[in-house]
Amino acid sequence: MPPTAAKVRAIYGDSVRLLFVCTGSLCRSPIAERLVKARVPDALGARASSVWMTSAGLAAIPGGPMHPYSAEALVAHLGDPEGFMSKRFQPEMAVQADLVLTMTKTQRREVLLRAPRGLRHTFTLWESAGLLEHADLDGLTSVPLGEWARALAARLDTVRRYAFPSSDDDIANPISGNRKPHREAAAAVAEALQPLLAALLPSNVTTYNGNTVVETRGISR
Repeated sequence: MPPTAAKVRAIYGDSVRLLFVCTGSLCRSPIAERLVKARVPDALGARASSVWMTSAGLAAIPGGPMHPYSAEALVAHLGDPEGFMSKRFQPEMAVQADLVLTMTKTQRREVLLRAPRGLRHTFTLWESAGLLEHADLDGLTSVPLGEWARALAARLDTVRRYAFPSSDDDIANPISGNRKPHREAAAAVAEALQPLLAALLPSNVTTYNGNTVVETRGISR
C-alpha cells in the first residue's frame, strides 16, 4: 500500500550532521560518536549514511586511538572503537554541523569563541537532553531529515532562552583516572544521548520505491 502524502514528505533528505566535542578526542566525544554510529544502522538500514557523525577535541593530537579504558567502556555499551582516530577541532566543523554537542560548558564556550556562527546549534550534551524535555517538536515529523536537525536545533535554542545552565551539564574528563571514571563517563554519555537519539532516529521506518520513509519521528510523550 503506497504511503500517505505525509509519509512521503517524511522521506529522509540529504543528511544529519552531528559533531561531538571534548578535550583530547580520546574518551568522551569518541564514545558519543561511536554510540550513535552503533544505533543508526538498525534504525535506517541502507540509508544509515544519511546520518553523518564525527568527534573532535579542542586540544587533540590527531591520529590517536581511543583511550583503552574508554574503548573498553564503549564496548560495554555495545559500541565499537575499531578504527577510531582522534581529530583536532576546526572551526569549519562546527559551522558545517547541524548539531554541535560538547561535554562541558567550558568546551561549549571555547567552540563558540572559535566558531561564533555555530551559536544557535551548539549545546552541551546534557543541556540538549534537558531542553528536549521542554522543546516544541510539533510539525517536525514532516520535515526531511536534512532540514530537520537544523529545525530541531532552532527549537532547542528557543527553549534555552528560558533555561538556566547547571553544573550537571558537564561530563567529567576521565583521562587521568582508572577504569571507574571511564565507565562513569561512558554511562553518562549513553544516558544523555537517549533523548537525542529518540528524536533523531525514527521509531518506524518503511521502504517505498527504494526510499526510506519515516512514519513517526520524535520523543514519545
